[in-house]
Amino acid sequence: MSVVLLRTYLCSSTVIGPLTRANVVIMMTFMDSYDDARRFLAEQGWGESATTEAISLVRRVAEGGDQPTSAELLAALVVLRQVRDDLARWEPELISAARDQGASWAAIAPALGLASRQAAERRYLRLSPLPSGTSVGEQRVREVRDRRAADRAVGEWARKNAAVLRQLAGQVIGLPGMRPRKLAAALSEDDPAALLPPLMAIRERLRTSHPELADRIGSVTDQADQLRTASRASRARGE
Repeated sequence: MSVVLLRTYLCSSTVIGPLTRANVVIMMTFMDSYDDARRFLAEQGWGESATTEAISLVRRVAEGGDQPTSAELLAALVVLRQVRDDLARWEPELISAARDQGASWAAIAPALGLASRQAAERRYLRLSPLPSGTSVGEQRVREVRDRRAADRAVGEWARKNAAVLRQLAGQVIGLPGMRPRKLAAALSEDDPAALLPPLMAIRERLRTSHPELADRIGSVTDQADQLRTASRASRARGE
């Protein structure tokens, strides 16, 4: 457990005590044992956590040196269940934090004890909750990959229609009394697909005052929605 926590944490750009990223990369190569990881964290001032104490309690009961009673064994199972739930929650959070700090999947894979970047990403997708509420690991993987495929399809379409999208955004921004900050921010980005969400959001506001412009926005955003639907249907058929 601690090796996973250590290695994922060390992927961040934060200076750890006297260590820098360069030192950390070297240390990661040699710090493979649980004892070394525990010792390092203690030296860095992390100390013992409540979870570490809980695991120690469970281990002592499980080893049965003091002949635990049935009540003690059941209590240990309750504690173990909570520890297991905590670990399941922390792992994707740590991976996500490492990714946010720029750690590659290739660097994360060995920290998780996995042989490839694909396996690391796949594990993360299995563990991470999705907005849809999907609870089955493999379904999570498929759903995320389907969403990414749909995003790629829409992104390619947006690049081909960048002039139309930017023209619509410019017209909206130029309307009297309009201050669409999100649309203006998206217009400054290189990716024209970033214009779609704010255009869709502002469409309803324009229906009464500028119905023609609202219809034009609706036409292009509907095309993007149709592309997403077609992409998901295609992947569902295995194409």
